[in-house]
Amino acid sequence: MKRILAVLAFWIMAGGQSWPEDFLGAPLPAGGKVLFRTESRLELQYPMSHDQILGFYRQHFKENKDIRYRDWKAETYIEDDGALPWHSIRISKGETETRVTVTRDSWTWILGTLALRFVGVFVVLLFLYAGMSAAGAVLSRVAKVTETEKK
Repeated sequence: MKRILAVLAFWIMAGGQSWPEDFLGAPLPAGGKVLFRTESRLELQYPMSHDQILGFYRQHFKENKDIRYRDWKAETYIEDDGALPWHSIRISKGETETRVTVTRDSWTWILGTLALRFVGVFVVLLFLYAGMSAAGAVLSRVAKVTETEKK
């Protein structure tokens, strides 16, 4: 009986170490120090390089076609265009330590983006209307001038 309990305890402890950590379904490299945590945001600090952490995420998401990578000057931004519960993973480009921030998809972000696109469409239409009105005014004056010259 003691052997069974020892094997079971060893199996639970050893297996727990190999399970990947995650937040909102987004994988996290092991060994991170939690700096900030809420239900919708997790910020970790790692004693690893940016390239090591980015390699971890590229390896993990290599089969997922809805993941987009954006390489910016100060960080790399990984975004899910699919239906995963997390929205983005930000990997800072620090000298000695790297910060990883995972954020949840929020209705505020979704509705804000939709409102911005809605307003943007009407701004574009307003510019097109103004340009067409100006062109119409110029062309009607030119047409009047040529019509009077013909008479």
